[in-house]
Amino acid sequence: MPTAVIFDVGLVLYDWSPRFLYERLIDDDRALDAFLRDVVTHDWHFQHDAGRPFAETSAELIRQHPHHEALISAWGPRFLESIGAPIAGMPGLVDDLHAAAVPLYAITNFSGEFWPPFRTRESAMFDRFRDIVVSGDEKLVKPDAAMYRLALERFGLSAEHTVFIDDNEANIAGAAAVGLIALHFTDEPTLRRHLVDLGLLG
Repeated sequence: MPTAVIFDVGLVLYDWSPRFLYERLIDDDRALDAFLRDVVTHDWHFQHDAGRPFAETSAELIRQHPHHEALISAWGPRFLESIGAPIAGMPGLVDDLHAAAVPLYAITNFSGEFWPPFRTRESAMFDRFRDIVVSGDEKLVKPDAAMYRLALERFGLSAEHTVFIDDNEANIAGAAAVGLIALHFTDEPTLRRHLVDLGLLG
């Protein structure tokens, strides 16, 4: 019987896409697609999740694409605009788990620079969580087994009694490999059914 739940954040609790920001700054759809494909890519941003400072990564990218300097520079100060609304149903699910006295935690691949203002903005959600491990602060990222082991140790949890929820299949495989009860997130109704089956919700 599991006794605690660890959530991923992006695309589980909140929608996220670089497009949310840059569609406000680039009017032409083809130019927007090209910019997101070739300049501000997911691989480039992943460096922030791994702990590299935006000042370094942006300077490198601007040297490669000097004509996009203004757009690249916007990523840091306007990063919160890339985070959309909560995923449908998930605030209610978190509230229900909290009301059932289920200990809640999170492991997120997220920049240590960008996390604090987001955490402050979404305090109504994250105040439900007892602790959150942020990859950019630890310089470890999912699905590295060390990331899960660090979180379990810090949270004081045993893997076999802990549910881990993530939208990324590689992260799910990594969690399962260290013994967590790993659930691949697709939507709130499916997740809720799994949590009821596991005895965490009535």
